[in-house]
Amino acid sequence: MPTHAVTNQVPALPDYNALTSNAALAEAVRRWADDAAYAEVEQLGARSGSAQAREWAEQANTHHPVLRTHSPTGERLDEVDFHPAWHSLMEVAVGGGLTAEPWTRPPGTGAHVRRAAGFTTWSEVEAGHLCPVSMTYAAAPALAANAALAQRWIPPLASRSYDFGLRPLDAKAGAIAGMGMTEKQGGSDVRANTTRAVATDGGPVTGGDTYRLTGHKWFCSAPMSDAFLVLAQTETGVGCFLVPRVLDDGERNPFALQRLKDKLGNRSNASSEVELDGTWGVRVGDEGRGIRTILDMVAATRLDCILGSSATMRAALLRAIHHARHRSAFGALLVDQPLMQNVLADLALESEAATTLALRLAHAVDEGDTALSRLGVALGKYWVCKRTPVMVAEALECLGGNGYVEENGLARLYREAPLNSIWEGSGNVNALDVLRAVGREQASVDAYLAEVGLARGHHRVLDDAIDGLPELLARATRPDAQAGARSVVEGLAVTLQASLLARLAPTVVADAFIDSRLGGRHGATFGTLDVGLSTQASRTLVDRAFTL
Repeated sequence: MPTHAVTNQVPALPDYNALTSNAALAEAVRRWADDAAYAEVEQLGARSGSAQAREWAEQANTHHPVLRTHSPTGERLDEVDFHPAWHSLMEVAVGGGLTAEPWTRPPGTGAHVRRAAGFTTWSEVEAGHLCPVSMTYAAAPALAANAALAQRWIPPLASRSYDFGLRPLDAKAGAIAGMGMTEKQGGSDVRANTTRAVATDGGPVTGGDTYRLTGHKWFCSAPMSDAFLVLAQTETGVGCFLVPRVLDDGERNPFALQRLKDKLGNRSNASSEVELDGTWGVRVGDEGRGIRTILDMVAATRLDCILGSSATMRAALLRAIHHARHRSAFGALLVDQPLMQNVLADLALESEAATTLALRLAHAVDEGDTALSRLGVALGKYWVCKRTPVMVAEALECLGGNGYVEENGLARLYREAPLNSIWEGSGNVNALDVLRAVGREQASVDAYLAEVGLARGHHRVLDDAIDGLPELLARATRPDAQAGARSVVEGLAVTLQASLLARLAPTVVADAFIDSRLGGRHGATFGTLDVGLSTQASRTLVDRAFTL
């Protein structure tokens, strides 16, 4: 309309490469993987930063999954229809080797780092479809408890062919896996599960001892997966079972989808309530040791929670930086104004610390360093996932009212931001897991202290924090430890992040993080870096965070 001219509006986010524009991530891949891995992630990064990928993400979250319980003639279907954009996203993720492929590679080859970097870059596009991708990656170490199942299932779970649809495994070029743990009455307390598993003499599933399961699962995501790792009570305690959607003879396994959850975010991904009625399953691991067996899967999905949250942080940050580089107020670009520089630099510090920690933990998985990953993943899952909602909210505010509308993607990121702190164990569950690790697994404590100790001598404030770790760890084993668990975990996590940045990041990044997070030169919100820190580091930190 001729009422006004449109000026000072920020242009659409240009195409960018989610790897090469992210210095911390690119350096991590160079450090812990080879040139071939870098080249592969770089290709995926270009797709991640494309307008086409952003369009798929918008479509998949606008057109939600649709549950079809019955056919027109009344037979049970128990299927979910997805928008074509969902399948496009899945094709890229599976084709990029983001599922179980690293578990088929020898230790020390950088396969998990390559996959972690790819998962991070592609997570910047859309988080919902990466739930089944993550569960497929994580199923492999749990399946290793049953050699016959592992031999049969891990190759299709590691396949780069996305083959959607419910068919017998032998008829598929690739497979996707899910999990079913929580029930109405228990939530994270899976020992309270009431689903029963009764041993049988055989049946239409192969790979080990067979059982029939009866009960329910209250939160079962990606119900169109080909198989699920499910917990159920046996005569000797909770067991873990592989439950295929389709049996070897082509018949559907009883798996009644009752409804789909109406979630705050993660709307592209179908999360269902499931009834099991004589459903066939094969035991994975020892009977009565199902929780121990599935924890190998949970550890891997928790790593992905850290990776996914670091990607959500970065996706929000780059939108804030892009806006500030193009929006003027009070006579100057926002990016040139000292207070906005403080906010953006502070957000950039948080993002780089999260990314560096996540990739270091993936490197630990590559190296088979279970002692470090055991405690490090629990710390990162708590802290990085907790920081994400606050950081995304601050990035959104950088855009003002424009951040609160749907078009730029920040509103979707804000709805997504709390999720990883809830899934795979909420904050309290992870904090208590850290206490267990500290109290029972001295090798993990030793590995943590050794890792942090590598940064001694880099910064006086960091050295003081390292000196204080024995007292902090002692608090984790006192009788009143549970009440103070969160503060213990926070201290351990931030010190670990600071030590990694001291060793691996440019000095300007490491010093700003250490002085602000450990040295007291920071307030209670983002954008409160000490003036001296902000003036020295702001532009460098912002440019490093998003380089076109």
